[in-house]
Amino acid sequence: MLKIFKYFRSNEWIQAAVSLVFIVTQVWLDLKLPDYMADITRLVQTPGSAMSDIWEQGGYMLLCALGSVVSAVIVGFFAARIAASFAQRLRSMLFAKVDSFSMEEINRFSTSSLITRSTNDITQLQILVTMGLQLIVKAPIMAVWAIMKIAGKGFEWSMATGAAVLILIVMIACIMAFVIPKFKKMQTLTDNLNQVTRENLTGLRVVRAYNAESYQEEKFEQANEELTGTQLFTSRSMSAMMPVMSMVMSGLSLAIYWIGAYLIDGAQALDKLTIFSNMVVFSSYAVQVIMSFMMLVMMFILMPRASVSAKRINEVLDTEPTITDGSLTEGQPGLVGEVEFKHVSFKYPDAEEYVLQDVSFSVKHGETIAFIGSTGSGKSTLINLVPRFFDATEGEVLIDGVNVKNYKGEALYNKIGYVPQKSVLFRGSVSSNVAYGENGKEPAPAEQIEKAVAIAQGTEFVEAMEDGYYAEISQGGTNVSGGQKQRLAIARAVCRNPEIYIFDDSFSALDYKTDRVLRNALKKETAGVTSMIVAQRIGTIMDADQIVVLDEGKMVGKGTHKELLETCRIYKEIATSQLSEEELAS
Repeated sequence: MLKIFKYFRSNEWIQAAVSLVFIVTQVWLDLKLPDYMADITRLVQTPGSAMSDIWEQGGYMLLCALGSVVSAVIVGFFAARIAASFAQRLRSMLFAKVDSFSMEEINRFSTSSLITRSTNDITQLQILVTMGLQLIVKAPIMAVWAIMKIAGKGFEWSMATGAAVLILIVMIACIMAFVIPKFKKMQTLTDNLNQVTRENLTGLRVVRAYNAESYQEEKFEQANEELTGTQLFTSRSMSAMMPVMSMVMSGLSLAIYWIGAYLIDGAQALDKLTIFSNMVVFSSYAVQVIMSFMMLVMMFILMPRASVSAKRINEVLDTEPTITDGSLTEGQPGLVGEVEFKHVSFKYPDAEEYVLQDVSFSVKHGETIAFIGSTGSGKSTLINLVPRFFDATEGEVLIDGVNVKNYKGEALYNKIGYVPQKSVLFRGSVSSNVAYGENGKEPAPAEQIEKAVAIAQGTEFVEAMEDGYYAEISQGGTNVSGGQKQRLAIARAVCRNPEIYIFDDSFSALDYKTDRVLRNALKKETAGVTSMIVAQRIGTIMDADQIVVLDEGKMVGKGTHKELLETCRIYKEIATSQLSEEELAS
């Protein structure tokens, strides 16, 4: 728990120290009130006391009360300010950390859990810091100070107060023993609820197409009931504290006055006033002691869940990415857009079997290399090793003669124009999506954006939109068709002017005519740029300089379209299933 506070900044510690001064001031003022109350009681009981003296002591009480209120407001201001800035920093740190993760770390935590940690968990910590400065610091100071004030004012009263405190400690310990495990479970259940919700929203079309709304509702209700049941258990357990606290406080007040009445009844006439005055003061201080424990109970309600949240946040912040940056920004002199695989093998983390085995090939500057094979043969996995979404388990992946592991991440990605298998668009405009990710460069000019869209064969539908290149794109690109999304994703890659294009089955949503026209435009407008294409259709890749055929992670063929028809049985089977005899002969 305390480990998370290492992310506090020096100015926040200074503000916390200032808050501490005002907390001490507030406690001192609160504990001065019983003294003035005792003086007023003494003056009232003393014959011949002047009314002005009583008003004077009352004025001091009023000043103490006002001073306590002002101190509380100042402490609340600093607490809210510290908590807000701390939470803001943690969110930024978590976002940056997750941004540096490879797919291995993201899969380990799960997307829904990372979202919960960045939102709900940080909120729990923010609440703890806000309340903690006001309660957890104030409560022990007030308790110790009040006990010091009442020490020596009556053994019987002290014993009664000690018994009340002991009852509270036992009660808190028993409840915490049952509640803390539930708080730990609660955050995991929140992850699960987020996961079910996210799954339902992203797969809404499939859910409706299969009339699975009731099935999804059952899954959600199950997750919701588990979380609600746990929350009810913790809330009910914590709610039991307040009645017990009130009962103990009332019982202590009754005991103090009962003991006081007994002592006054057996005292001498001259001592009765002193005992009565001490009883009034002791009663006020005892209430302050119990109030301190009530404040601590409030913290015990917040702290278990915040402690779990802090641990979960630290898990993310302390995780070191398995893929780390190298130091190089350029490849070997004279090499541009060259890619080479040297005996590359790969298996996913914790997997037993290799997805790729001993794959070797090279592609020169300006060449086009394509990858084809049956579903699950490892095509996308292979292409994902180039931008280091994963690192090769064995062998080397070289770009411009340098192992990709030795490049700085930014330098490596600036060499690549990547179009994923599943097109991704972001909320914004057409232009902002096409010119996405400039990495501090000058924004792409409008002419460059329009040219990229034209090459991707998107000019017609973009200019037909109401605001053209400034038309709004919704989150995930849900307001455009699949083919339009793919063309905008391709335009984004073209707009980068990279050394290497990576197309991971990026033409699958296009019809044959658009596919052919787009590839001809790419070949003409991006001449001299290396292209790596994963495809399912022979027509998309038959003009490539090299075609690599994969089968169960192994390279079973390499060559041109004509060469593979003669030398590779698997390639010929794929080609025969897709092309006519005339197309094969041409």
